[in-house]
Amino acid sequence: MPSPAERYAASRARAARAATPAGRFTETLGLELDDFQREAIDAVQDGAGVLVAAPTGAGKTVVGEFAVALALETGRKAFYTTPIKALSNQKYHDLVARHGSANVGLLTGDASINGEAPVVVMTTEVLRNMMYAASPTLTGLGFVIMDEVHYLADRWRGAVWEEVIIHLPESVQVISLSATVSNAEEFGDWLRQVRGRGDADSLRVIVSEHRPVPLWQHMMVGQRLYDLFVTDGLRAAPGVDGTTRVNPELLQGISAAERSARADGGWRRDDPGGPRGRRGEPRGRGRSGGGRPGGGRSGGRGGDRRDQRGSRHTGQSRRYDDARGTGGGGGDGGFSRGSLPGGVASRAQVIDRLDRDGLLPAITFIFSRAGCDGAVQQLLGRGTRLIPEEQGQTIRALVAERVAEVDPADLGVLGYHDFVEGLSRGYAAHHAGMLPLFREIVEELFTAGQVRSVFATETLALGINMPARTVVLEKLVKFNGEEHAPVTPAEYTQLTGRAGRRGIDVEGHAVVLWRRGTDPMDVAGLASTRTYPLRSSFRPSSNMAVNLVAQYGRDRAHELLQASFAQFQADRSVVGLTTQIRYNTEALEGYAESMVCDRGDFREYGRLRHQLSEVEKKAARTRQAQRRSDIGQALEELERGQVIQLDGGRHGTMAVVVRGARGAGPEPTVVTSSGRVQRLTIPGFRDVPEVVGTLTVPKHFNERSPKARKDLAAALRSTVHEPVPGRTSSGRGRDGIPEGTQAQVDELRAALAAHPCHSCPEREDHARWAARWWTLRKETDDLQRRVTHRTNTLAATFERICDLLSAMGYLSEDGQEVTGEGQRLRRIYTELDLVAAEALRRGTWRRLTPADLASVVSALVHESRGDEPGDPPTPSVEVAEALGEMGSIWTEVQAGKLAHNLTGDREMDPGITWMVHRWASGRGLEEVLRSGDLSAGDFVRRAKQVVDLLGQITHAADEDVAATARRASAAMLRGVVAADRLD
Repeated sequence: MPSPAERYAASRARAARAATPAGRFTETLGLELDDFQREAIDAVQDGAGVLVAAPTGAGKTVVGEFAVALALETGRKAFYTTPIKALSNQKYHDLVARHGSANVGLLTGDASINGEAPVVVMTTEVLRNMMYAASPTLTGLGFVIMDEVHYLADRWRGAVWEEVIIHLPESVQVISLSATVSNAEEFGDWLRQVRGRGDADSLRVIVSEHRPVPLWQHMMVGQRLYDLFVTDGLRAAPGVDGTTRVNPELLQGISAAERSARADGGWRRDDPGGPRGRRGEPRGRGRSGGGRPGGGRSGGRGGDRRDQRGSRHTGQSRRYDDARGTGGGGGDGGFSRGSLPGGVASRAQVIDRLDRDGLLPAITFIFSRAGCDGAVQQLLGRGTRLIPEEQGQTIRALVAERVAEVDPADLGVLGYHDFVEGLSRGYAAHHAGMLPLFREIVEELFTAGQVRSVFATETLALGINMPARTVVLEKLVKFNGEEHAPVTPAEYTQLTGRAGRRGIDVEGHAVVLWRRGTDPMDVAGLASTRTYPLRSSFRPSSNMAVNLVAQYGRDRAHELLQASFAQFQADRSVVGLTTQIRYNTEALEGYAESMVCDRGDFREYGRLRHQLSEVEKKAARTRQAQRRSDIGQALEELERGQVIQLDGGRHGTMAVVVRGARGAGPEPTVVTSSGRVQRLTIPGFRDVPEVVGTLTVPKHFNERSPKARKDLAAALRSTVHEPVPGRTSSGRGRDGIPEGTQAQVDELRAALAAHPCHSCPEREDHARWAARWWTLRKETDDLQRRVTHRTNTLAATFERICDLLSAMGYLSEDGQEVTGEGQRLRRIYTELDLVAAEALRRGTWRRLTPADLASVVSALVHESRGDEPGDPPTPSVEVAEALGEMGSIWTEVQAGKLAHNLTGDREMDPGITWMVHRWASGRGLEEVLRSGDLSAGDFVRRAKQVVDLLGQITHAADEDVAATARRASAAMLRGVVAADRLD
């Protein structure tokens, strides 16, 4: 018990803290802060930047919200940046609810609300563009909160985060919020280096691996839930680590399921709500965890022994109750089978299982848009209801109010009726192919607890605050933009991190659906891994180059690129190499001293010897390569019945060919004079095989018959005389060295003989040290080349980009200044920035109508998914001509990049030019979608990207094209596209 003095001191400390901004902010929260939150808030109050790395759902955004409150209290500005618009919208609404709409703004490219407010929420790209444009909005900026900063590892957009961090003024405090990464200290060291003072006090790295809501890992086999891990009950006393292993009952359950599947020899559809995909099969394989509501369990937590302390275990795993409902009975060894192949539970059965066990609300990650929509259809087909009908009527009214701005004619095209029917029953899909307004409705209802089950793609795992009690994973494989690849430990942690609502759930649950091919050991590895390094994806671009040169000059820009996290990591990776180079350099000096000769410069003499040795080795390699080539050619030309001389040995000195190379693959078959069958290979000859005679081989000779081989060998010995050993090579110099090389060898040997050190009595002793010196010198040079390549990669790329831009006229000839055309390029941020800038310079778009311009611009932003058809119709002759000219520009740009050793761009994609042209021409949504294969959500997203690029063209183009771009933007921003301005 603390003494009265200690209690008094603690009381004084609490009172002092309550009088600070941090204390006042904490009082408004109505909850007790965790240690990492308190430490980070205190650091921000002290004027330091912070990097907060904590698990999903741990509450790290509280630190960013304190920075916002501190900015308002001290009269400074705060920018809250996010990687995606949906997260920006959500954070905007949260901050408006807390600080009022007058104090909070939103900037997401196509949405601008109160942009001059003291607190502005924005996507990271918007802040980057503001900095390059030297926007006056930056005046008075005191804090930048970078939510989901680990997104800088994203291969497509991650570089933007580094650009912002590098170029923000030193006076701005950066609050970086990240998921748990294993190299947080390395990232923090880089932040200290680029954010100014470089000392530990300038930036605090605060890492917490503690989940406020424990996460239990499970697998569902058939319709039974099993804990993924168990802990030895004999060692599970509070505060004592037990031995964690994969649950043996889970393994037994999987074995029973596999036996049942083999015994079935097939499967039958028992579930009326089953999937209706191709061939009636489920769309994905699953894995994740689920849990048991309430009290004790054997151990489902992911492998980290620190999470096992104090848990109640009996040493045995406890299964969940047998499933009830369709397709649940029977099976091998009590296996409770589902209705899908192998006894796997259908999606409807999984939700029923979770509902009965009190594990809803749940998010099921399916990694397929069609799969998410199909899951809702399956539940509707089965008549599943997860909420009372009265609550469903309330939801219908709320949704009707939210979609009031959407044209009623478009609602049918958007799948509105199935959408609202699912919501009124407590479940919905959530993916990028949906109308953004629909996604926002799902997010609001799920967060409010009115929707109990959401079927989502992995987009939902990124930052959006939609926690659930349970997370289900259907597959261990997802599409990463290029290929289907296994889910990584970092992705698994991000996905399952949604499970467990702080302040609501005692624990969260992660459920992995088992089906054949899903190894529980793999799932255990994903659940247990704690190493997720953050890797930079930073690379210079043309737009970045002109903006850096314009603001800082080429030399300073070169230095700024060297400050990137990518370069920081590359520099650190060569620490070991540079250390080895230092050791080698010291050794080289010692070797040089040991080979000092009083007759002359032995290093020069050693160089001659080394050069002679290299010439002779090269000649030997050349001879060997030529010999192998000659032998191979000779073997290919051998024909049946030819007798060749072998290199000798116990199998004979001659052989007759029984199958040539053309008839037996690359290696001919022979019978030797000893009667042995063998394949002739290049390594089996020291020189080119010589034909020494011929022998008739019986037409139906069977090489597998010992008698036939013996008779043929006897005929060979009696018919063809043994060859005389030894032969000479032609066309070679002395020792078989080519004539041209021989002259070089003679010259070097003469130089050695004439050198003063040649007559030194200790010559060979010196020579040994010289040989060591040259060997180590070569190794050191190789190390130095590796260091140079790694440490100068970004700078060299930047220089090559600047050289290209100078050649194209966007920079001056010396590359030190931005030209008038370069000023255009500064305002264009699309991936194909040079194509857009060249189209503006050449007047490619000058003759286009607003609909035409929107159409051709879509080819610069669209990237087809794998299932979209190619070669869409062209909406007009003018569009076709403009696309043709843009294609020529693209080809020229790629040729220029190739000439400057730069990575090329993706091709333009005219896949939605027809759809965009029709929309910009005022056609209805149903007609537009009917003319292509995009979903409504995809079309709206692409339309907004077109609007965004049109806005950039408005600022970069001459007045006539700029006016057309403004009209095109207005034509695009209507209907469902305009209805989602906050997305």
